[in-house]
Amino acid sequence: MTTNPISRFFRWFFYRSRGDSPFKTILIHATLIIACVIAVYPVLRVVTISLRPNDTLLTTDLRIIPENATLDNYKEVLFGDAEKNRQSDFFLWIWNSVSVVAVTSVISVILAAISAYAFSRFRFPGRSAGLIFLLTTQMIPAGMLLLPLFIMIAKLKMINTPLGLIIAYAVTSVPLTIWTLKGYYDTIPVDLEEAALIDGASRLTVFTKIILPLSTPALAIAFLFSFMGGWSEYLVARVVLQKNEMFTWPLGIFTFAQQFTVSWGQFAAASVLIAIPIMALFLYSSKWLISGLTLGSVKG
Repeated sequence: MTTNPISRFFRWFFYRSRGDSPFKTILIHATLIIACVIAVYPVLRVVTISLRPNDTLLTTDLRIIPENATLDNYKEVLFGDAEKNRQSDFFLWIWNSVSVVAVTSVISVILAAISAYAFSRFRFPGRSAGLIFLLTTQMIPAGMLLLPLFIMIAKLKMINTPLGLIIAYAVTSVPLTIWTLKGYYDTIPVDLEEAALIDGASRLTVFTKIILPLSTPALAIAFLFSFMGGWSEYLVARVVLQKNEMFTWPLGIFTFAQQFTVSWGQFAAASVLIAIPIMALFLYSSKWLISGLTLGSVKG
């Protein structure tokens, strides 16, 4: 029985007995390309605005590199403007953010590593309820936590202090970190620990010498999540910090927005500069990213 050549072509193009059809492959790649363009284009527009002179900020030109492009906005963000007698606090904002978020991430990972190990290996009253409670806390919007966090930090007399912000960030990041590490610990065979215990190792030795080295990918991802959560956070920092010298970068760049004018060029330039260390951190941690996310999601 012969078939029409056109029909045979369409059947081959849209359906293949083995592997993906050309139509499916083309559709997938086209969808990915469109998604990448949608995701990257706003970032490119921010770069464009940062390169524009102030007198051409509202132009409708769609070129990525604008006409008469200049780095003056970056210069003012980094070093200030001597003519306007305005100093730059950009490096101070970055230092405040890095110091607060780094300490928060280390504390969160330490507390979560110990807690997640207990939830993974031991059976005790309230274990299931505790896990559900930790998961439930992640469903509460951040805005609802502002008032209790402010009252707690105020009673501790830590308003306008980095320690107060560290405590606020740690409270919100530890539950998610515990769940991430607990799922990873479940994938580590218990036989390794039992063999070490039989050989005379203590539970602390087993945890520090066996579990933690095997959990390096998950620990790296937990640190990265905690770092990212605090790096770009604004609401809690706005409540806790009220002095300019204590500002983190999300609070600092809003100083470019005055009551009647907004320095969009400096605002965009600061945004681009702030994105650079995060991109570097993601590129450096990419070797742990996939394994840390996938192995912790399946028990076996």
